[in-house]
Amino acid sequence: METLKHWSLLHECTVVCLLFTTVGKGSACEAPSSPECFRRTTEADEYKCEWSMNKTTESDVRFDLYMNNVHRNKNAPKKTSIIITKDELGIVEEEYVIRVEAHIGNSRCASTNTSVVLSHTVKYEAPKHISMSWLKNNLSLSWTASEKHPAAAEILLRRDAHCTDSWGKITTNTTSDTSMHHVLVENLLKDTAYQVQIRHRSTKALNPLWSDWSPVVIVPAELEQIPEVTMNITLSNGTRKVVLTWKKMPHAENYSLNDTQSSNGCNCTKKSITTNETKYTTFVSYSAVNISVIGRNAAGSSPQAILQIPAAAAELKICDNSSDVLKKLEKKTFVELYELQDGDSRPENVTHLTAKSTKKERKKERMDIKDYVRYLYFKHKCVGRKLQTVTMCIYYGKEDAPQREPKDFSAFNETHTSTDLSWKAIPSADQRGFLTHYSLCSVKVSSQDERKECHNISASVMKYRLGNLTQGTTYRVSLVGVTRVGKGPEATVTINTPPEKPVNVLWSLCLLILFFLLTTLCTCILKRIKENIFPAVPTPIIPDFIPFQPESQDFLERKEEVDELTLLQLHPEGKSVPEDAEESAVFAGEWEEDTDEDEDNERWDSRMSGGSSDECLSPGSTGEALRSSREGEITDVEQLDNEIAMLIYKKGLVFDVKRDSL
Repeated sequence: METLKHWSLLHECTVVCLLFTTVGKGSACEAPSSPECFRRTTEADEYKCEWSMNKTTESDVRFDLYMNNVHRNKNAPKKTSIIITKDELGIVEEEYVIRVEAHIGNSRCASTNTSVVLSHTVKYEAPKHISMSWLKNNLSLSWTASEKHPAAAEILLRRDAHCTDSWGKITTNTTSDTSMHHVLVENLLKDTAYQVQIRHRSTKALNPLWSDWSPVVIVPAELEQIPEVTMNITLSNGTRKVVLTWKKMPHAENYSLNDTQSSNGCNCTKKSITTNETKYTTFVSYSAVNISVIGRNAAGSSPQAILQIPAAAAELKICDNSSDVLKKLEKKTFVELYELQDGDSRPENVTHLTAKSTKKERKKERMDIKDYVRYLYFKHKCVGRKLQTVTMCIYYGKEDAPQREPKDFSAFNETHTSTDLSWKAIPSADQRGFLTHYSLCSVKVSSQDERKECHNISASVMKYRLGNLTQGTTYRVSLVGVTRVGKGPEATVTINTPPEKPVNVLWSLCLLILFFLLTTLCTCILKRIKENIFPAVPTPIIPDFIPFQPESQDFLERKEEVDELTLLQLHPEGKSVPEDAEESAVFAGEWEEDTDEDEDNERWDSRMSGGSSDECLSPGSTGEALRSSREGEITDVEQLDNEIAMLIYKKGLVFDVKRDSL
């Protein structure tokens, strides 16, 4: 009996433990959310029921969906949603009582019951493919439309730089087209990035439900600036290497590049390039090309920077085979043909032909070519990924003479024998052919028999100096443009060469005289200034001193000089001159050669004083005779009133001077 009692007690404990375990497990089961059953559009035939549960980590959790106590998800007990077709439900206009039961082990948890009319309930999917763009300070948002009619929308906004700020909510209705819903959010800062979330619901259903929120979308600031692009071009063997660089733009996510050459049928390069870098290298031909650079982000694109690359500077010649420029092309060959307008780097209408162009297309292009219109012809060839220009020339379908004369033909800087001429080129639309040269002719108006003198001038020259003209003559000068077909209308101008004026000769003579006077005056002024500043230094007179070195008697006779004056008395007739006087006169002439001027002066002084000279005289010499002669002479002067004879000896000559009285 005790054994049975122990077994009974053990059994009761086991049951209690199992009960506590079951109760513990039941307390761990949480009820799922009330189910929502709806269809995605008002015209959909499928209904979706979905619910959620906070703890879904249990691997053995199972769900049972009951609609009017009918189990609906028998085949998928672990999913939190189920799709039921209209055929499975039967009547969808009636009200259904719906609940969900969750089973975890032996525990069961049920949601609250929900009553719903399935045909009245519509829940859109979360907005997809959201696009955005700035319109001044207004933000335009667009997403894929669930239905063609408008919907209600809720938009959450906050600045991206302030992620901790609370969301701002905007409720509005959308405008709708066939595929997109549109909403305009006003009064925002277009230079600020925003975070955006969107949900929407139907405005047509009787019981609309809000869709789930879209993922957070970043709306970048508007790109208002044009990209600052620099370009470097290098020519090489028919190809131009173009290196583009630009500054990084704020808020730009990438950059898009496009060129007109690729978009017009060239298969060598891509039509459009998207890059995240700020540098790009491309290769273009010698023809005119436009390249555009655009900054982009999710909110839109910046204004495009257009770089115009004109045709390569080269001397254009007429095409050699004009009739064959539109013939069938070789493989990887590309042709551009367009009207060449003055000042247009890129014409609007361009003819493009490739090797794939059919015979019919080539014939059509040939028929579209206008007569007398200048076309610029380019033939390119693909070499690797580069487009190389192999032919570049001017093409005319049909030529004619120019229909207009050169513009603004005028003369200036006229002289007696020449004048300068200038003009403007004939517009390309009026040339009507390949302009080979200009013809310039001149003829005298006064004489009809004079022949024209003509000169051929290069078509690229716009100035010319006409010489060899006659003074005082009127000339008629004409200028015409010349093509291979003929000459066009002429532009004329009349010039009058001035005659030679006599006044010019008079002016020349006056200027010559004035120059001579100014030269003379300047010379005198300079001479006077020189004399005042630098006075003349007198040259000292230094007599030549030649020591007496007699060599011969002849030399003494040639050099005889008389530096002494001797006075002799003329005696009356019958009286003879004393011999002493003659001797003294002769002696005086001989003595002069042996004495200098100072010694003679000393002797003269000594004679006048009554003395004698130690050097030249001695007692009983000629000096005494001279003194006695002077004494006798003085006596005779006092007593007699006779004429005095003065004999002067100078360089061998004798002068006789007579006076009435002493």
